[in-house]
Order: sequence, then structure tokens, then C-alpha cells
Amino acid sequence: MCPRTRSRALQDLFLPIEWLDEGKVRFLDQTLLPQEETWVETADYRVVAEAIRRLQLRGAPLIGVSAAYGLALAALESAATDAEALRRDVTEAADVLRATRPTAVNLSWALDRCLRALESASDAAGARETLVRTAREIHEEDVAANQRIGAYGAELLPSGVSVMTHCNAGALATGGYGTALGVVRAAWTGGQLRHVIATETRPLLQGARLTAWELKREAIPFTLIADSAAGSALRRGLAGAVVVGADRIAANGDVANKIGTYGLAVLAKENGVPFYVAAPTSTIDLSLPSGDEIPIEERSADEVTSVRGVNIAPNDIDAANPAFDVTPNAYVSAIITENGVARPPYEESLRRACEAGVPARG
Repeated sequence: MCPRTRSRALQDLFLPIEWLDEGKVRFLDQTLLPQEETWVETADYRVVAEAIRRLQLRGAPLIGVSAAYGLALAALESAATDAEALRRDVTEAADVLRATRPTAVNLSWALDRCLRALESASDAAGARETLVRTAREIHEEDVAANQRIGAYGAELLPSGVSVMTHCNAGALATGGYGTALGVVRAAWTGGQLRHVIATETRPLLQGARLTAWELKREAIPFTLIADSAAGSALRRGLAGAVVVGADRIAANGDVANKIGTYGLAVLAKENGVPFYVAAPTSTIDLSLPSGDEIPIEERSADEVTSVRGVNIAPNDIDAANPAFDVTPNAYVSAIITENGVARPPYEESLRRACEAGVPARG
């Protein structure tokens, strides 16, 4: 894992992406897990952009970290000899990266932060150094934020609890610790977690492929279930809490997350199980009053009708593939951020959480 490139803050952690001393990034291709653990090294920001688009790099916080590293690569690649020309090249690269995926607000948040950092650069060399430093800071801050999220979230869970989670919001979805799985990891380390129930998360099986891979790697006891088994498990009392991540959170506490999250939240409320969302403040978009304004990515129908290139449905049929859904705030028991736990009314608590650290968008 090239530990020579790591700051003290990132040592001893599994990182799905990292900056290499020679001006490259190295990342794990998540589309090949769990069968293959393949790492990609590149100095080309376009490779990073395509990796985000193809879900080789995925998860809202990791998308933000990856985009920041992509912008740093673009700066190193640019032949510009003055700061203004380099800013133009970097802005063009930012447009390419910004267009990869529309729902996760961390993407534009990270790009905007990097572009703001360039405003004070007086020469091209200084601008390049600024972008590399800013990208690495975003990475380190994400890991630190996730560790605080884990600690706050663990405090909400009773001793001996079993937790249900959906999709993957672990180290693979972040800079290297996890949001929802960060809560799981902290609770397991603290001795209060008994078991995890992970949903498979159709159509791309992030729960079966990625969450199960992480939990097995961490030796945390878990059971994988079909998405359609979640309601029965909750009714039988097999989970005392549901913890999920988020790709964007509106000012009123509506939450966009992997498709299937809304149904799981409804089932949790029907069965009296608290439903927690774990996300850094960079995922909160205060400019959007409600989840109705969140853009929902529509991905290829092939992801529904086939699994890794093998058809599982008849040819030439209609299929819809929204990647995310929006859970109304009425179903969200609390939102766990690195600056504390936000509870209703979310318009007030989320703004306070953002103001306690680096302000979110809006």
C-alpha cells in the first residue's frame, strides 16, 4: 500500500485510494470485488473520472476525495507556465469530473473547495502544490470525520445490539474508515455490537460484494440477506437499529441514498426500529430545501437485466434503473455527522452541524 506516501493520520488504515509520491494515484477497482483485488495506478485525471463514472470508485465521500485527487493530477499534467493558464486547465478538468455522477454532492463540494484554494496562487508551481496539498487534506479530513461519526453513532446503540445496513458505506465508500460501517466498527470495537445484517443491495450488489467483503475482512460477525428479506428480519426483532450512509442530504433532512433505502426506512418505522443516517457535513446540501430537489441518477438498464454481463431477464424488455431514492425526514430518527448527532427539526440541527465545522453548500 505504499506506506511512504501516508501521513500519520492515514497510517494503519485500509485506504481505497491514495496519493503516491511520484504524482500518481492508486485505487482499488471495486467493480471486481470480491473475486479480484485489482489496484490501478494512474497520472491521468480522465482515468479517475471514468473510474467514478464506472463505479470503480464509488460512495459519496470517496467520490469527493477521488475528484480532488483527479484535479491535482490535472494540474500536474497541465503544461501551463502561469497561474491563470493553469487555472483554466484545471477548471476544464473540474467540468469533466463534475459531470461523472449527479447525485453525490461531495463531488462538487470537493471540486469547489479545490478551485477556491487556487484563487490565491500566484504562479503555476504554487498552484500545483496547493492542489496536491488540498486534495490530501480533504482525504485526511474525511477519515477523521468518519472516525468521529463512528464514535457519535456508537453512543446511540445499546449494548448487545444487532444492526442492519444497506448498500456499502464503509472504508470502500469513503477515504478509508466508513460512515455507516464506521458506526459499526466503533460499536464492535467498543464491545456493544453483537451482529450485523447486510442487505444484498440490488442491482449491483454492493452489500453482497463490498459490505460483506469489508465485514469479513474486519472479522465482524454478519449475515447477508436478500433485500426482500429485510422487512421480515425487522418484524422478527433481528435488528435493533438500521444505519445507512447518504449521497446527499437536503436542508430539511430528506436523504438521498442507494435505491431501496426509502423502503427500508418505512419498514424500520413500521416495526419501531430506529433508522439512523451517518454522513459527513460535506454530504449536506443546505442549498436544497427538500429532497424533491435532489437530482437522481438514472443508470443503464443493463445493470437490472444482467449481472456482470450475464442476462437474467428476457431480451428487449423495458427496465428502469434509478440509482438512488429519497427518504423523507419523517422516517429518519437522527443524522450522525462528525460534528454531532442532528435530530428534528433538521433545518436547525443540520445548519448547526455544518456551522460547527467547514460549512456545507448553501
